[in-house]
Amino acid sequence: MIPAEHAPASHPQLPSRKIGVLIANLGTPDSPDYWSMRRYLNEFLSDRRVIDYPAWKWQPLLQAIILTKRPFTSGANYRQIWNYEKNESPLMTITKDQVEALRQRTTALWGDRVMVDFCMRYGNPSTFDVVDRMVKAGCDRILFFPLYPQYAGATTATANDQFFRALMQQKWQPAARTVPAYFDRPDYIAALAASVERTLGGTRPGKLVASYHGMPRRYLLEGDPYHCQCQKTTRLLREHLGWPEDAIDTTFQSVFGREEWLRPYTVEHVAELAKQGITRIAVISPAFSADCIETLEEIQGEIREAFIHAGGEEFTYIPCLNAEPDHIEVLTTVIGENLAGWV
Repeated sequence: MIPAEHAPASHPQLPSRKIGVLIANLGTPDSPDYWSMRRYLNEFLSDRRVIDYPAWKWQPLLQAIILTKRPFTSGANYRQIWNYEKNESPLMTITKDQVEALRQRTTALWGDRVMVDFCMRYGNPSTFDVVDRMVKAGCDRILFFPLYPQYAGATTATANDQFFRALMQQKWQPAARTVPAYFDRPDYIAALAASVERTLGGTRPGKLVASYHGMPRRYLLEGDPYHCQCQKTTRLLREHLGWPEDAIDTTFQSVFGREEWLRPYTVEHVAELAKQGITRIAVISPAFSADCIETLEEIQGEIREAFIHAGGEEFTYIPCLNAEPDHIEVLTTVIGENLAGWV
């Protein structure tokens, strides 16, 4: 980038050079109404990283049947948790809080040389819009940070795909880096353990269930490391807490379609625990960096009800790390390590 003092008078005015840090999350509908939900679900379920069936087979089913009915049920679920005061989903509210906290930390460390912003893989603000905004603000280097502790093709990879598609639209393309999975970092595990201790107050339930978002089992067999990384996160969390081997179970939620997904399924597993006489459990969601529809509605609704209906008595949900100070410190440290040589 040409310094302003050396540019000829006829040269277009350029902003000062900056380094961008772009935080990415899954996404959220703009509203829980039918058409907003339909647009969001269409974008999400049309992603070949998420549903990899041939388009000729999947799209007619999606457009004619699924997108006719599912916006109603999904919209009803979102309405139960919607932040009506700010007219946005909890995921949007929490992501904004996280980014504001990160801006404060990065400004304290590196001043105004680093610009922090966020985008959503599906919905708004779109990756294309935010990348364009950062480039126009003078970012000639961008660190892209998908907020998924465990890598999966359907989360981390598709977010990266969209980021690189956005870069393809830029006449002057910035240098780019992506942040790898951080599922086994000691500081991330410590933050998870602190959230368990903070919520449970030093007591231990009959079982702690670590519920991760599911995926088709076939993806594991095709080489996706997500399942293994989830298992390792659970093991490291248990070891950090100093609990015995049978104290924490790893399960998977949000099963979709008829294909077999990673097992055990959370909703079935918690019911089985209750039937076995384990009447007091807690559930944590280490795969989510922010509370969202899967945690606020699915876990605290459907999964809780399955446990209570099967004879369970006490169900405790341990919130995601969200904008907790120790989580922000972890993310700041990850950012700093990945900006090495740039700052």
